[in-house]
Amino acid sequence: MDRLLSAADSALRTLFAEPRPARPTPAGASDAAPLDERQRQLSAALMRVNHVGEVCAQALYTGQASVTRDPALRTHLLRAAKEEADHLAWTRQRLGQLQARPSLLNPLWYAGAFTLGAVAGKVSDRVSLGFVAETERQVSEHLQGHLGRLPVNDQASRAIVAQMRTDEERHAADARAAGAVELPRPVRMLMRAAARAMTATAHYI
Repeated sequence: MDRLLSAADSALRTLFAEPRPARPTPAGASDAAPLDERQRQLSAALMRVNHVGEVCAQALYTGQASVTRDPALRTHLLRAAKEEADHLAWTRQRLGQLQARPSLLNPLWYAGAFTLGAVAGKVSDRVSLGFVAETERQVSEHLQGHLGRLPVNDQASRAIVAQMRTDEERHAADARAAGAVELPRPVRMLMRAAARAMTATAHYI
Protein backbone atom coordinates (compact mmCIF):
# COMPACT_ATOMS: atom_id res chain seq x y z
CA MET A 1 0.00 0.00 0.00
CA ASP A 2 2.87 2.38 0.82
CA ARG A 3 4.40 1.82 -2.61
CA LEU A 4 1.05 2.29 -4.32
CA LEU A 5 0.51 5.59 -2.55
CA SER A 6 4.07 6.68 -3.33
CA ALA A 7 3.56 5.86 -7.01
CA ALA A 8 0.29 7.79 -7.10
CA ASP A 9 1.94 10.77 -5.41
CA SER A 10 4.77 10.72 -7.94
CA ALA A 11 2.31 10.66 -10.84
CA LEU A 12 0.33 13.61 -9.50
CA ARG A 13 3.46 15.63 -8.78
CA THR A 14 4.95 14.91 -12.20
CA LEU A 15 1.82 15.69 -14.19
CA PHE A 16 0.19 18.51 -12.25
CA ALA A 17 2.52 20.13 -9.70
CA GLU A 18 4.91 22.96 -10.47
CA PRO A 19 8.30 21.19 -10.47
CA ARG A 20 11.09 22.75 -8.43
CA PRO A 21 14.67 21.68 -9.08
CA ALA A 22 17.02 20.68 -6.27
CA ARG A 23 19.99 21.87 -8.34
CA PRO A 24 20.45 25.32 -9.86
CA THR A 25 19.58 25.79 -13.50
CA PRO A 26 22.67 24.90 -15.60
CA ALA A 27 25.17 27.69 -16.15
CA GLY A 28 24.24 29.58 -19.28
CA ALA A 29 20.55 28.72 -19.10
CA SER A 30 19.79 32.23 -17.91
CA ASP A 31 21.45 33.74 -20.97
CA ALA A 32 18.23 34.04 -22.96
CA ALA A 33 19.10 35.70 -26.27
CA PRO A 34 16.30 37.06 -28.48
CA LEU A 35 14.92 34.46 -30.89
CA ASP A 36 12.93 35.13 -34.03
CA GLU A 37 9.55 33.39 -34.36
CA ARG A 38 10.87 30.45 -36.36
CA GLN A 39 13.68 29.86 -33.84
CA ARG A 40 11.28 30.18 -30.92
CA GLN A 41 8.90 27.61 -32.39
CA LEU A 42 11.72 25.16 -33.09
CA SER A 43 13.21 25.51 -29.60
CA ALA A 44 9.76 25.18 -28.04
CA ALA A 45 9.01 21.99 -29.98
CA LEU A 46 12.33 20.41 -29.05
CA MET A 47 12.04 21.37 -25.40
CA ARG A 48 8.48 20.00 -25.31
CA VAL A 49 9.85 16.69 -26.56
CA ASN A 50 12.55 16.80 -23.88
CA HIS A 51 9.96 17.56 -21.23
CA VAL A 52 7.97 14.52 -22.33
CA GLY A 53 11.13 12.47 -21.98
CA GLU A 54 11.46 13.62 -18.39
CA VAL A 55 7.83 12.82 -17.65
CA CYS A 56 8.52 9.32 -18.95
CA ALA A 57 11.72 9.07 -16.91
CA GLN A 58 9.79 9.79 -13.72
CA ALA A 59 7.21 7.17 -14.65
CA LEU A 60 9.81 4.58 -15.67
CA TYR A 61 11.85 4.86 -12.48
CA THR A 62 8.75 4.95 -10.29
CA GLY A 63 7.33 1.87 -12.00
CA GLN A 64 10.58 -0.03 -11.51
CA ALA A 65 10.99 1.09 -7.91
CA SER A 66 7.42 0.06 -7.09
CA VAL A 67 8.02 -3.63 -7.92
CA THR A 68 11.64 -4.35 -6.95
CA ARG A 69 12.24 -6.28 -3.76
CA ASP A 70 15.84 -5.12 -3.48
CA PRO A 71 16.08 -2.13 -1.11
CA ALA A 72 19.44 -1.06 -2.58
CA LEU A 73 18.05 -1.07 -6.12
CA ARG A 74 14.96 0.82 -5.01
CA THR A 75 17.21 3.47 -3.46
CA HIS A 76 19.27 3.59 -6.68
CA LEU A 77 16.17 4.09 -8.82
CA LEU A 78 14.64 6.75 -6.60
CA ARG A 79 17.93 8.65 -6.46
CA ALA A 80 18.07 8.68 -10.26
CA ALA A 81 14.44 9.80 -10.39
CA LYS A 82 15.30 12.70 -8.09
CA GLU A 83 17.99 13.88 -10.48
CA GLU A 84 15.61 13.45 -13.40
CA ALA A 85 13.16 15.67 -11.51
CA ASP A 86 15.65 18.51 -11.99
CA HIS A 87 15.44 17.91 -15.74
CA LEU A 88 11.67 17.98 -15.51
CA ALA A 89 11.77 21.35 -13.77
CA TRP A 90 14.37 22.85 -16.10
CA THR A 91 12.52 21.85 -19.28
CA ARG A 92 9.17 23.00 -17.87
CA GLN A 93 10.64 26.37 -16.93
CA ARG A 94 12.21 26.78 -20.35
CA LEU A 95 8.90 25.98 -22.04
CA GLY A 96 7.33 28.84 -20.10
CA GLN A 97 10.10 31.19 -21.18
CA LEU A 98 9.48 30.16 -24.78
CA GLN A 99 5.74 30.82 -24.35
CA ALA A 100 4.95 27.20 -25.07
CA ARG A 101 2.95 24.48 -23.33
CA PRO A 102 3.86 20.91 -22.36
CA SER A 103 2.51 18.00 -24.37
CA LEU A 104 -1.23 17.50 -24.01
CA LEU A 105 -0.61 13.75 -23.99
CA ASN A 106 1.61 13.70 -20.89
CA PRO A 107 -0.82 11.51 -18.87
CA LEU A 108 -0.72 8.94 -21.67
CA TRP A 109 3.08 9.05 -21.88
CA TYR A 110 3.31 8.65 -18.10
CA ALA A 111 0.96 5.67 -18.00
CA GLY A 112 2.83 3.88 -20.77
CA ALA A 113 6.27 4.44 -19.26
CA PHE A 114 5.12 3.41 -15.78
CA THR A 115 3.73 0.16 -17.18
CA LEU A 116 6.97 -0.57 -19.06
CA GLY A 117 9.00 0.10 -15.93
CA ALA A 118 6.84 -2.17 -13.81
CA VAL A 119 6.95 -4.99 -16.38
CA ALA A 120 10.73 -4.74 -16.71
CA GLY A 121 11.08 -4.75 -12.95
CA LYS A 122 8.91 -7.84 -12.64
CA VAL A 123 11.13 -9.80 -15.03
CA SER A 124 14.24 -9.33 -12.89
CA ASP A 125 16.32 -6.61 -11.29
CA ARG A 126 19.11 -7.05 -13.83
CA VAL A 127 16.67 -6.71 -16.71
CA SER A 128 15.22 -3.65 -15.00
CA LEU A 129 18.70 -2.13 -14.85
CA GLY A 130 19.28 -3.14 -18.45
CA PHE A 131 16.16 -1.27 -19.41
CA VAL A 132 17.50 1.80 -17.59
CA ALA A 133 20.90 1.55 -19.28
CA GLU A 134 19.44 1.20 -22.77
CA THR A 135 16.85 3.94 -22.22
CA GLU A 136 19.48 6.37 -20.99
CA ARG A 137 21.81 5.49 -23.86
CA GLN A 138 19.09 6.22 -26.41
CA VAL A 139 18.09 9.41 -24.60
CA SER A 140 21.70 10.60 -24.63
CA GLU A 141 21.84 10.10 -28.41
CA HIS A 142 18.53 11.91 -28.76
CA LEU A 143 19.79 14.88 -26.73
CA GLN A 144 22.96 15.05 -28.80
CA GLY A 145 20.75 15.31 -31.86
CA HIS A 146 18.86 18.18 -30.28
CA LEU A 147 22.10 20.03 -29.63
CA GLY A 148 22.66 19.87 -33.35
CA ARG A 149 19.18 21.22 -34.12
CA LEU A 150 18.64 23.91 -31.49
CA PRO A 151 19.31 27.47 -32.71
CA VAL A 152 22.93 28.40 -32.06
CA ASN A 153 21.88 31.56 -30.23
CA ASP A 154 19.49 29.69 -27.92
CA GLN A 155 22.13 29.25 -25.26
CA ALA A 156 19.50 28.84 -22.54
CA SER A 157 18.02 25.68 -24.07
CA ARG A 158 21.41 24.37 -25.14
CA ALA A 159 22.84 24.63 -21.60
CA ILE A 160 19.92 22.64 -20.20
CA VAL A 161 20.14 19.93 -22.85
CA ALA A 162 23.92 19.61 -22.44
CA GLN A 163 23.62 19.08 -18.67
CA MET A 164 20.80 16.60 -19.17
CA ARG A 165 22.95 14.60 -21.57
CA THR A 166 25.79 14.46 -19.04
CA ASP A 167 23.42 13.21 -16.35
CA GLU A 168 21.84 10.58 -18.62
CA GLU A 169 25.23 9.16 -19.54
CA ARG A 170 26.08 8.86 -15.85
CA HIS A 171 22.77 7.11 -15.11
CA ALA A 172 23.47 4.59 -17.89
CA ALA A 173 26.97 3.95 -16.53
CA ASP A 174 25.61 3.54 -12.99
CA ALA A 175 23.04 1.01 -14.20
CA ARG A 176 25.71 -1.02 -16.01
CA ALA A 177 27.93 -0.93 -12.93
CA ALA A 178 25.04 -2.18 -10.81
CA GLY A 179 24.68 -5.30 -12.95
CA ALA A 180 22.50 -4.37 -15.92
CA VAL A 181 22.16 -6.99 -18.63
CA GLU A 182 22.23 -6.00 -22.30
CA LEU A 183 18.75 -6.24 -23.76
CA PRO A 184 18.18 -8.35 -26.88
CA ARG A 185 18.45 -6.47 -30.17
CA PRO A 186 14.72 -6.80 -31.03
CA VAL A 187 13.84 -5.20 -27.70
CA ARG A 188 16.28 -2.35 -28.28
CA MET A 189 14.87 -1.77 -31.75
CA LEU A 190 11.31 -1.78 -30.41
CA MET A 191 12.28 0.76 -27.75
CA ARG A 192 13.83 2.99 -30.42
CA ALA A 193 10.73 2.76 -32.64
CA ALA A 194 8.44 3.63 -29.72
CA ALA A 195 10.64 6.59 -28.79
CA ARG A 196 10.54 7.91 -32.35
CA ALA A 197 6.75 7.71 -32.44
CA MET A 198 6.51 9.51 -29.11
CA THR A 199 8.93 12.29 -30.04
CA ALA A 200 7.29 12.84 -33.42
CA THR A 201 3.91 13.26 -31.73
CA ALA A 202 5.16 15.39 -28.83
CA HIS A 203 6.88 17.74 -31.28
CA TYR A 204 3.42 19.09 -32.15
CA ILE A 205 0.93 17.92 -29.51
